[in-house]
Amino acid sequence: MKIEKANAGHLTNFEVLDFLRSRGAKTDPMGCLGAVAASECKVYEYLLNTPACNQTRESVARFAEECERFKLTHAEKQNIINWRPSSAPDVFAMIEECDKRFSKDERGVPCNAEERIEELLGLVNEVLPPPPTKPEDEVDVDMNDV
Repeated sequence: MKIEKANAGHLTNFEVLDFLRSRGAKTDPMGCLGAVAASECKVYEYLLNTPACNQTRESVARFAEECERFKLTHAEKQNIINWRPSSAPDVFAMIEECDKRFSKDERGVPCNAEERIEELLGLVNEVLPPPPTKPEDEVDVDMNDV
């Protein structure tokens, strides 16, 4: 992999996945030979199991645009795009001082932080495609059942 522009910014998982697809990465290591490095194939295989695998350039751009009203940092937007939170605790883990920052709306008017978090989660569900589902053979097993 050649670095075209050093420190040009952080990439989302979708952008890395899209780049690896364009280079010909595959999940079959033998199919990758010559096109991309083996390490790139491993990264590609990993990213296929993240929310990035179902995202599109349009959905990522639309989310980045529509979440401006939440005044998120670039890193927070990137985390949300990469990991696609599905609950309030997930959002709290991704946004610094979430309860304090979400207690005011985009105009600075006090509001209910929980409602703003639910609004953000609604935007995530509306704009970003659902994450991949686990295959049946990877479903978590309760050790008490064994």
